[in-house]
Amino acid sequence: MEEAPTSAALDRVLAADVLSPSDLPTFRRSTMDGFAVRAADTFGATEGLPAYLDIVDEVFMGRAPTRGLGTGQCARIATGGMLPDNADAVVMVEQTQEVGPTTIEALRAVAPGENVVQIGEDVRTMDPLLTAGQRLRPQDLGGLLALGITSVPVARRLSVGIVSGGDELVAPEREPGPGQIRDVNSYTLAALIRRDGHTPCLAGIFPDDYAALESAAQTALAANDVVILSAGSSVSARDMTAQVVDSLGEPGVLVHGVSLKPGKPTILAVCSGKPVFGLPGNPVSCMVTYDLFVAPTLARLSGATSPPRMSVTARLTRNIASATGREDYIQVRLERRPDGGLDAVPVFGKSNLIFTLIRADGMLKIPLDAGGLPAGAQVEVVLF
Repeated sequence: MEEAPTSAALDRVLAADVLSPSDLPTFRRSTMDGFAVRAADTFGATEGLPAYLDIVDEVFMGRAPTRGLGTGQCARIATGGMLPDNADAVVMVEQTQEVGPTTIEALRAVAPGENVVQIGEDVRTMDPLLTAGQRLRPQDLGGLLALGITSVPVARRLSVGIVSGGDELVAPEREPGPGQIRDVNSYTLAALIRRDGHTPCLAGIFPDDYAALESAAQTALAANDVVILSAGSSVSARDMTAQVVDSLGEPGVLVHGVSLKPGKPTILAVCSGKPVFGLPGNPVSCMVTYDLFVAPTLARLSGATSPPRMSVTARLTRNIASATGREDYIQVRLERRPDGGLDAVPVFGKSNLIFTLIRADGMLKIPLDAGGLPAGAQVEVVLF
């Protein structure tokens, strides 16, 4: 846990409950432009038989009223202005008519408390404001600052090491040679980690060599809270990654291979008390498995109580086939229908084609033994 300035705590996870140090508002204030009045002075007022009130004060923003109100008196007031003593309501300016420099007609009656925010109506002293595990949103920061809370206890940002392996990989700034490709996964993962509120640490690109990969993984594990190895795409490279992960500490590899598409070769491990993931080399598989396994783990380690991704309900536009015995994750594009609902349009493509992700807004799950989904089905789309 650490203290962070409230103004810089967007998307951080609260590490402790926050209670209100005071009432909000701290004074009675108007919600409308108009005239502060004693409500009883307007009872029975109509357009045909208005109530006549004397203007005895004007309440300026940021200032206290200069006097209280007596019977038959009112004060000009703007939205947010502080009510004078004895005033208990505000007549909207549209419901009045000025008949002289110091007199108005109230054209309708107002009830006590009408168009007024009372002391503590928003929050009371020691009210619970936010609970531990909440991810701070812009409105949360505004509310905290309104109460003078300028720093908040938040979970420490996790450091996530990223080790990329593959003889075919080169840095993005290099021109690939024959059979080579630019490293996509390191930077996609780094962006996902930052979006989830944590700190990525790119270890670099390493060849499909056991000693080099193990040394890089050991260094990353010592320096970070979590480690991700993005393996090469060949079977031998995936097997080497599993061996490297298993060598990092007890208990080692817990899962090697999951029943889902894309992402079958995923490795899940705990090494010397730290989570370690071996994610597939194909970009789509890598991003999908990050969302399914890494993001929830980072949220859990931070104490976050909300899921790391939002979802929406949409109507599937076409049939999708699926093999039984595995979960399938399909990329979809969302389109707004004339009736205001959402359509989920499948975006098909092989798992090594990064632009299938770029063209998609999210993904949907086909359950383990569903055998597919029919067009017209209502589906949950997890947003990217």
